[in-house]
Amino acid sequence: MGEQPASKPKEPVKRAARATKAASSTRADTTRADTSAKPTREAAAVKPAAKKSAAAEGAADKTAATRGTAAKKAAASDAAPPKKAPGTRAKGGPKVQGGMTAQGKGGAQGKTAGSKPESRLAMIRRARRINRELAEVYPYAHPELDFRNPFELLLATVLSAQTTDLRVNQTTPALFAAYPTPEDLAAANPEEVEQIIRPTGFFRAKTKSIMGIAVAVRDEFGGEVPGRLEDLVKLPGVGRKTANVVLGNAFGVPGITVDTHFGRLVRRFKWTEQEDPEKVEAEICAIFPKSDWTMLSHRVVFHGRRICHARKPACGACPIAPLCPSYGEGETDPEKARKLLKYEKGGFPGQRLNPPPDYPGLPAPPLGAG
Repeated sequence: MGEQPASKPKEPVKRAARATKAASSTRADTTRADTSAKPTREAAAVKPAAKKSAAAEGAADKTAATRGTAAKKAAASDAAPPKKAPGTRAKGGPKVQGGMTAQGKGGAQGKTAGSKPESRLAMIRRARRINRELAEVYPYAHPELDFRNPFELLLATVLSAQTTDLRVNQTTPALFAAYPTPEDLAAANPEEVEQIIRPTGFFRAKTKSIMGIAVAVRDEFGGEVPGRLEDLVKLPGVGRKTANVVLGNAFGVPGITVDTHFGRLVRRFKWTEQEDPEKVEAEICAIFPKSDWTMLSHRVVFHGRRICHARKPACGACPIAPLCPSYGEGETDPEKARKLLKYEKGGFPGQRLNPPPDYPGLPAPPLGAG
């Protein structure tokens, strides 16, 4: 009984010890919690970034794969030629080979078949450059009909229809010797005139035309060939082409002469698509300054007769090939092309019996000389 009171004081001590131990345990748990919480927050911050990085890498891989596929397709497309029959030609253009024009290198002809169409400004610049190049190639260009005055040039131009200038030049000396003036020809015997001009072909119709011209010049213009286009086209057998030849070469009035050669070449050069001579004349006049019209006509005709022929153009020997969109329509081998050159370019006589002093070729032989 006496020992019980002595044990009571120990209980508060135990409770205090338990409280201290609990507090210590709590602090340790808190410390551990804080320590473990920091990596957890950092990991939480890193995880989204890792996810974003992984997504970016995945997107890059997909992009690279897509690009690789596209590159393979492009390479296959470049390697494969267009699905066209061999030798297929775009309308009005050169043959297409493997997506490129036959010329391949340089200038207007080096464009791919599906390239953007040439603008009008670019065409005008190219056309004027061709004119400058032709001026260097043919500094001696001139009318290829022999004449001494406007009347002789007018008759020679009418006679040149459906024949060559050479044949006209071989025929007119006898005509001009027999009938030197409009008055002489107007009073001539038609049958005698026919016999003289027979070599030029269509001699009956031509006799009627030139004698009609002689009568009109004598009766309506006082024996002088008129110097205005509106007067010239009223004469028998005289159209705009003949009028422009006479005006440009006998009177110094600029004009475009649209003959067979001129029309063919300006369409090959893609200066116009017109076929009607008057429409061709109007479109070409709009491209060049008026001061160039007459000499441009001579240069283009010279080029058409000597190099850019109707059936076998000598493309391989053409000095303006880099500017020509129709390169490849003719012979492109330089050696073979040189064999196609005509007149002075090929070492042969020209068309005039009496060429200008600066003409580098040989005079044509008279009629019957072989």
